[in-house]
Amino acid sequence: MNIDRPPYFVNLFSNIVMRFSIREKSLYLTFDDGPNPEITPEVLNILDQYQAKATFFCVGENVEKYPEIYRIVVEKGHCVGNHTYNHLNGWKTPYKVFIDNINKCREVVDSVLFRPPYGKITHKQLKLLKQKYKIILWSVLSRDFDANFSGEDCYRKVIRYSKHGSIITFHDSLKAKERLLFALPKVLDYFSHKGYTFKTIDI
Repeated sequence: MNIDRPPYFVNLFSNIVMRFSIREKSLYLTFDDGPNPEITPEVLNILDQYQAKATFFCVGENVEKYPEIYRIVVEKGHCVGNHTYNHLNGWKTPYKVFIDNINKCREVVDSVLFRPPYGKITHKQLKLLKQKYKIILWSVLSRDFDANFSGEDCYRKVIRYSKHGSIITFHDSLKAKERLLFALPKVLDYFSHKGYTFKTIDI
C-alpha cells in the first residue's frame, strides 16, 4: 500500500469501511501482505504480549506457501481478509483478471473482508465487489513499508493520527520488517497504557 488516503470516490459506497464510529477506546490493527514465516510469527508473539487481536489481510499465494502460519493466525483468534491472490494493483490490472484473482484468494482465505493492494481499486471493480465483500481500507497508514521512514517515524505517525475506532495498517512483509517490529510494540504499549483495547474487524 503506498497511498495515505484511499481514492476520493470510496466515500460514495456505504459498505466501505475506513474507520469505525465508536466512543469506546478501541483500535483496529490490520496487517497486509502475509503470512510470512520471518515476520508473522513475531507479530503474533507481540500481539499476545498485549492480549491484542488484529485482522490480517492475506495474499492467497502466501497462504498456500505457508498454511501452518495462516492456521496459527486463525487459531489465535485473529480475523483474516482477502488481499488478492497475487497482490495485484486494481488500477493496472484488467477488470476480469482482478476479480478472478480475488475469487482465487477466496478459495484459501475464507472471509468476506477485502482490502485492495495499495488501496487501489476502480469504480467498476467496487460496484461488483461490494455485492459480496465488505471492503476495508484504513484511517491510519503506518508507512512501515517506506524506506524513507524510520521505525520511530512510523510509531509517531500512528500515535498522532489514531483515535477511537481507527483502522491502523501495518505490513507483515520483509520490506516492512525492521520498521514494523520497532513501531508495533511501542504502539501497543502507548495505547494500552491509555486504556485502549485492540479488536478484530468482525463484520
